[in-house]
Amino acid sequence: AAAQLLQADHDLLWHPYTSMAKPGPVWAVRRCAGAEMELEDGRVLLDGMSSWWCTIHGYNHPRLNSAVERQLRDTAHVMFGGLTHRPATQLASLLVHDLLGETHRDRKLEKVFLCDSGSVSVEVALKMALQYFYMKGEPSRRRILTVRGGYHGDTLGCMAVCDPVKGMHKMFADVLPKHLFADRPRGCHPGSCRSGTCEGAACRVDDGFDSMEALLRSNAAEVAAVILEPVVQGAGGMHMYSPSYLDKLRSLCDELGVLLIF
Repeated sequence: AAAQLLQADHDLLWHPYTSMAKPGPVWAVRRCAGAEMELEDGRVLLDGMSSWWCTIHGYNHPRLNSAVERQLRDTAHVMFGGLTHRPATQLASLLVHDLLGETHRDRKLEKVFLCDSGSVSVEVALKMALQYFYMKGEPSRRRILTVRGGYHGDTLGCMAVCDPVKGMHKMFADVLPKHLFADRPRGCHPGSCRSGTCEGAACRVDDGFDSMEALLRSNAAEVAAVILEPVVQGAGGMHMYSPSYLDKLRSLCDELGVLLIF
């Protein structure tokens, strides 16, 4: 049965990041629980990447399963154009009222735009940033600034803000919008600090912010938003960088009137 399944997969499916001419190996999964995958041939694998970070609570979680089952008894799907429903408003209320906590009320989240994937959320955020300045009468702000080493998705808008050299999208370079790329932030956390002065979240050693500041200040008139992965670049190699970098970036964006997308 496993061999037939794999043959059908080979004949009919095209997997992400896989060559059609020389497809890599795949494993046929029968069921999952916790952090483990049971294959069709009986072997058990430990999933160390949580299905690309999507199953952070583990597979087959009873509370999540129960919630899905309850929802399926009502409706599996309803369009969101002109319609709403209780789960959406409940989730939005939780995010708006509880996400940032009492210590961040000066940056209160006010609205939620629901998306069905990471790439779509980035596309929507980029479009919102561009539309914001267009509606403000500043149409010259059409560029996005980010850092090298980043990954934000695989749709066209997302590819334009991924690393232009070491990313996976070099073949599309001629058709993508040209955005701005600062140097990758320097790694800084207690386990790698070489200066002996690192204090974790309060670290103020050289974090490589100079490149970002110079590029943003010199192009502020045409930059709509800065986008980057906070604290860690995942697909870019699990590259950690200092929280101080994010603090300074938040302050600089506020000073220059540039939107900040995490």
